Amino acid sequence: MVFLRTRNERTLMNTKSFSSLHLKAPMVKNLASLGYAEMTPVQAHSLPPILAGKDVIAKAKTGSGKTAAFGIGLLTRLEPSSFRVQALVLCPTRELADQVGKELRRLARFTDNIKILTICGGVPFGPQLGSLEHGAHVLVGTPGRLLDHLRRGSLDLSALQTLVLDEADRMLDMGFQEDISTLIAAAPPKRQTLLFSATYPDTIASMSADIQHQPVEVSVDETHDDGVIEQIVFEVESDQRLEAVARILGHFRPESTLVFCNTRQECQEVATALVRRGYAALAIHGELEQRERDQVLVRFANKSASVLVATDVAARGLDIKELPAVINYELSRNPEDHTHRIGRTGRAGEEGLAISLVTSRESRRITAIEEALGSTIKRGSLAALPNITGLPAPPTMVTLCIDGGRKNKLRPGDILGALTGEGGIAASEVGKIDAFDFHTYVAIVRQSVELALESLGKNRIKGRFFRVRRTG
Repeated sequence: MVFLRTRNERTLMNTKSFSSLHLKAPMVKNLASLGYAEMTPVQAHSLPPILAGKDVIAKAKTGSGKTAAFGIGLLTRLEPSSFRVQALVLCPTRELADQVGKELRRLARFTDNIKILTICGGVPFGPQLGSLEHGAHVLVGTPGRLLDHLRRGSLDLSALQTLVLDEADRMLDMGFQEDISTLIAAAPPKRQTLLFSATYPDTIASMSADIQHQPVEVSVDETHDDGVIEQIVFEVESDQRLEAVARILGHFRPESTLVFCNTRQECQEVATALVRRGYAALAIHGELEQRERDQVLVRFANKSASVLVATDVAARGLDIKELPAVINYELSRNPEDHTHRIGRTGRAGEEGLAISLVTSRESRRITAIEEALGSTIKRGSLAALPNITGLPAPPTMVTLCIDGGRKNKLRPGDILGALTGEGGIAASEVGKIDAFDFHTYVAIVRQSVELALESLGKNRIKGRFFRVRRTG
């Protein structure tokens, strides 16, 4: 259920087709080619005011279609002949910025003249300076690195028309408020400001009041259809959590599982312990180098790692289309975060499993979560689960890393062609191909890994040899 509200009005609306928005024909054709049949609720309610030039504040979680909502809006307003920054999208993490940048490029295929740059920390500063000197229409980035460019004089926001704050609540949680304020102060006061947030705390209301003008409010109901997500609570002692996770994974055998911890240290400890037990488990947290973070997310998304252990902040922006299970190693700090966690499974009509481990002292927190959900969560017994012996089955896919990427003019189609042509590998045995500036990751079914390594190692791709190795 979605409500649109401006001032004192609140109206319940229905999902519509993109053709009802009176977009340019090339844009509509491109949306159809990308598989955008109908608008999601957040798109249906936020796009009309966005296209009308109004400010919008939308409460929407990851996976709701919010990127396309603000993406279609900002792309429609661009003047391709002017190579000045006309739209700026602020994101809390590089992972989310990369994801948003890729989606905006897909949405912009209806014209060849739009330049979109991703500007984030964790990568060399020099190449970004060169890219900015040549001009761009849209920038997507993290506040810290964008502020660095602003202070060096390499970022000019004087022509900005559209400002987007994506996952604004997490940016505030991560301490970016001052950086954001400085960036906004460098932008024209007469602009469109779009604020998207998964939660709506007082800090977001205060930020909206400071930077937006009579915004239209859009709120997406966070509840899930009954039966789509099965929730189970297992009561454990504090020192039994790890054993409980292993037992749950051994019993339910989900292909992919996201395990939530509340601290970075616990993330690494849990992942390490699961690896010792034979699981293809990875941890993601703030202490990883950027390339390590990229590789972790790629391997989990392409199903060459079966378990990802993360904090709430590290998992924001993680877009996994099919996630069978979520395990709360510890309960989230509030019911709203619990809803976001479990909402990552059971999407697109698929069934999902959400399991929470709790101690006897946490009964009040479970009660608060049940009150927020409006339903009772099923209780399970670990003792009733059979104790599975032996090593878990390995993931079906393996990731290969190629030391060449977008800066080497290497594209996913080139990799696929090399594998299915001279490599003799069926296209069905090739999984996701993720291209970064200087590296490309390709998922291969396990039984064809050696053949793929041999083929990519001995054959030229676009006229040259690239080093290829197996990750993990």
